[in-house]
Amino acid sequence: MSSIDLTLQGENSRKLIVLSQIAARFNEAHILWALGGSALLYLKKKTTTFHDLDLLVSLKDASKAVTILKMISSIEAPHPNPKYPTQTFVEFQKDGVEIDLMAGFAIRKEGIVYDCSLTPEQIVESMPLYGTDIPLQSSALWRRYYELMDRPLKVAMIDSDID
Repeated sequence: MSSIDLTLQGENSRKLIVLSQIAARFNEAHILWALGGSALLYLKKKTTTFHDLDLLVSLKDASKAVTILKMISSIEAPHPNPKYPTQTFVEFQKDGVEIDLMAGFAIRKEGIVYDCSLTPEQIVESMPLYGTDIPLQSSALWRRYYELMDRPLKVAMIDSDID
């Protein structure tokens, strides 16, 4: 189990506090979930900043996760993108932090839909954050996702030191 030096967070502290609050609720509800996206790369020390929280949940736990987030945050207007035919995609905001909840995550590239749904074996580790465990997917898995999303800067960031 890794840990992160919380004294070095600066402007990201608020986002990490929100993440730990959500994690506590999800963990208490026994939701199968994991952190992905740039916040994952931040915790893995591959970047120094991140914009939002990308939370992947299992399809079976999607409605439970949405209910929890509705109780502690505000729901945002949907911004559908045909490039991501994800089964459940809901945007929230809590204390100024953007949260993207995804179940049945999918990426469309060149007419092919790639199923990137969260499965238990994709959770490769957890990291303690403010006393709460944050389940993490691997950087290598997100490298594949970023490659499918045509995000070469993120791929290069991960390639600099794959975990």
